[in-house]
Amino acid sequence: MRFQYSWGILALLGSFAQGLLNATSLLSLLESTTECAGCETVLLALKPIALLGDQVFVDTITAVCVNAHLEDADVCRGAIGSEGPIIAHDLREMIIPSHTASSLCTSLLGLCPYPEVRPYQVQFPKPKPNTTRPASSGQQESLQIVHFSDIHVDLEYETGSNYNCTKPICCRPYTAADAPGNTSYPAGPHGNHKCDAPESLEESMYSAIQQFAPNASFALFTGDIPDHAIWLVNQPIVTNDIQKAYAKMAVKLGMPVYATAGNHEAAPVNSFPPTGIIGATSSQWVYDTLSTAWTQWIGAPAAAQADTYGAYAYKVPNTNLRIINLNTNFYYSVNFWLYTLRMQYDPNNQLAWLVNQMQYAEDNGERVYIIGHMPFGVSDTLRDGSNYLNQIVNRYEATIAAMFFGHTHLDSFEISYRNGSSPSADGASAISYICPSLTPTSGSPAFRVYAVDPTTYGVRDFTEYTSPLESASFQTPTGPQWSAYYTAKSAYGTSIDTVDPLAEMTPSFWHRVTQVFEADDSAFQAYNARKSRGWNVRPCTGQCKADEICQLRASEAQYNCDKPKPGLQFRKRDGGLAHAHGHGPLESECHGSLTAEVFRGVLGRKAAVQ
Repeated sequence: MRFQYSWGILALLGSFAQGLLNATSLLSLLESTTECAGCETVLLALKPIALLGDQVFVDTITAVCVNAHLEDADVCRGAIGSEGPIIAHDLREMIIPSHTASSLCTSLLGLCPYPEVRPYQVQFPKPKPNTTRPASSGQQESLQIVHFSDIHVDLEYETGSNYNCTKPICCRPYTAADAPGNTSYPAGPHGNHKCDAPESLEESMYSAIQQFAPNASFALFTGDIPDHAIWLVNQPIVTNDIQKAYAKMAVKLGMPVYATAGNHEAAPVNSFPPTGIIGATSSQWVYDTLSTAWTQWIGAPAAAQADTYGAYAYKVPNTNLRIINLNTNFYYSVNFWLYTLRMQYDPNNQLAWLVNQMQYAEDNGERVYIIGHMPFGVSDTLRDGSNYLNQIVNRYEATIAAMFFGHTHLDSFEISYRNGSSPSADGASAISYICPSLTPTSGSPAFRVYAVDPTTYGVRDFTEYTSPLESASFQTPTGPQWSAYYTAKSAYGTSIDTVDPLAEMTPSFWHRVTQVFEADDSAFQAYNARKSRGWNVRPCTGQCKADEICQLRASEAQYNCDKPKPGLQFRKRDGGLAHAHGHGPLESECHGSLTAEVFRGVLGRKAAVQ
């Protein structure tokens, strides 16, 4: 224990021993904590509460949430009741101070800078060969590949219910006052920006995919099926959500769907414990449910891989393309099962497995698509895992054709570099395509159709399709009308003299796009508007612009320029779900940890007053 904490901690423990360390005193402690040094004080105060058992811990944090009026009481009880025991488990085992404690301080309270990356060298079976990305094949006919993400279908969505409710997500009759006929804010039949997607919106997207990409070879779905009512979800609800969504994809799309596990595909949300954690609640049911749904598209051998922890490798029939799906929840900052006594370098040995898959692809002359839910470079990603993943990407850069993610709900991209501290066009090694969401909480519903080189599988172009809720026809019986929003080459290619429709949009191409953003503010502001598909566009100049470009050049999270800070962000802000912690421009809209938001909310409220 550090000397400067000793008197405060002794006083707190003395109060605790007398039965006085209740929600009120914890709230006072949080309100008096404004700097990183105080975070360990908070953890040391929370640990004896956790040692009394899960229920005591849950009751205490729930009381803080309710007494501080951070959420409705039922939201506090439900969300903290499900994820609180995981944090209590961490605290009972945690050594304070430690790397694990520092990491939890950042993720749970937002007070401390991100810890330095722990050195860890990923082992490779062979040295990196002297090869480069293959040149464009020049073949005229491109393959079509569909990409959609973060559908967040709300099976409880009810037309006419209150879209301006007091909960984190609306359009449900939570109370009699929220029911159809009783509210002045009736939800339309096809969606609202303060609500998740109704089934009618989901089905309209599948119809639009068939309309605009009838000859697509396959679809990539980068995760997140359940809605954001995380205080209500449980295993039966999430299982039903997953089964129903994939059954609908199979019937409506008529093409293979290669998918990944989102952080919401678990109950409690974000709960994906690595193996070896004593006392962890198993998420095997998630993998069982997903692998069963995916078998129809990836076959039994790959599905058996997925049934271990959600990852699989699958070679697309009659192609030279291997799809490798990663469970990125093992690197997610609010998967609180990761904060064990000593955080694992390679949870479930997924990194070692990925190296073996990549080496096999390289040895056999295959190209690879890596898919996952959470991009490697956003602030949600633990920096250790991001660094180790980037080592693998750089080692096999000539084999990786592209990477595909979702999670942020925003239209964007990330560039990987051989040296992330000095990004350049020549040093760009890979590109991550980040697809916006179907759920309209962050903008117009959207999906993408990629034009792909049929030999190299490099992405030549993509067209994004949207259906703005503000359209006069959106809520009519004819339903949402989808149309092309923009194409990447038309939006960005002319600025860097790359208009050849057969040329790949290489990592170097995308770096030069960011250089255009630096030199031409109108080009950057057009990109900024596209992030939300033109809805509720927030100004982004000065530091915001610099941070955004920094994020685009940071497929390795330690270089994304994000600075954690406290503040209540789980609730809706400015008409939609707010950005997650920090000021980083590509934060996730899928955060979903109410316990973290309780702590951040109290701290942020104090900081705002000051």
